[in-house]
Amino acid sequence: MSIEIIKSNINLDFVGKRKWAYTFSGILLLLSILSLVARGPKYGVDFAGGSIIQVKFAAAASIDKIRDGLRDTGVETVSVQSMGEAKDNEFLIRTDTMETGQDFTSKLTQNLTAATGAGVEVRRLEMVGPQVGNDLKEKALLAILFSLLLTAVYISGRFEFKWHQSAIIAAILGGAVYALYTFNVPMHYIIPAALAVTLVLFWIFGLKYALGGIAALIHDVTISAGVLSILDKEFTITVIAALLTIIGYSLNDTIIVYDRIRENVRKLAKTPLGVIINRSVNETLSRTIMTQGLTLVMVISLFILGGEIIHDFALALLVGFVVGTYSSIYVASPIVLTWEERAKKR
Repeated sequence: MSIEIIKSNINLDFVGKRKWAYTFSGILLLLSILSLVARGPKYGVDFAGGSIIQVKFAAAASIDKIRDGLRDTGVETVSVQSMGEAKDNEFLIRTDTMETGQDFTSKLTQNLTAATGAGVEVRRLEMVGPQVGNDLKEKALLAILFSLLLTAVYISGRFEFKWHQSAIIAAILGGAVYALYTFNVPMHYIIPAALAVTLVLFWIFGLKYALGGIAALIHDVTISAGVLSILDKEFTITVIAALLTIIGYSLNDTIIVYDRIRENVRKLAKTPLGVIINRSVNETLSRTIMTQGLTLVMVISLFILGGEIIHDFALALLVGFVVGTYSSIYVASPIVLTWEERAKKR
């Protein structure tokens, strides 16, 4: 016996509201892109280069006093975060300084002790060079792009049986992107251009399910990154991991809806596609709410109780999961219908 929060025979008009959804999504995308372009992503030490310093104090120490001690040492602080429980008196410092060595450690220890009045132990001092950080940044962007291309191949092959066509498009685009990357073309130019070309080619060749799926994933990642940019959060390795997780999670929800659309297309061959899509979304709505609701409870718990170290990771997941649920209903499936309607007019 299955549990249903919403009855399977409910008939909410999702398809009829798609123009409002397109407008809402357009506004969110515009704000996200404007923030990313105007302010730029705030890269953390992982990508921008710098040092990570982990310290433990013998007594309670305030973050303001720690900043004073760092300033006396000549360190321009990016962030100071408490680690573990308050009684541990342990902090993680991210800074753009490149200094290391015994002399720097001794000077840092002395100034922190003087500023806070508590003995301090430097437990970890790691440096990431700017070249290493830049390589990590570019490879992270490549990972996101190639995950989207492989996702497109999977969706197109599973729902339209066009494995070869979609694979050829993805291979050509992936090869072109990698070639430009080897010639040191900036990735922030390559990625948007490659994604735009991908969507155009899918539209031209009629890969409508892949088009809807990839458009939804681009929608989710862009808005999630835009929210982080608007809130002035750092883009780190953990945030990139969150964005990749969002891609997988959003894809899962989209595939559930697509599967039901495919089943209903076979059973209701003479029914208009808009009616089939609406029925399919309504039939999967209870499962979507249960799955997403439980996941959101866990992510919210992680966001509130997880501590400063994974705060941005949890925030990215929280935004991405909400937007991903919305896009599987109001972006991925309506785009399939829009393509069909335009194809019939032509």
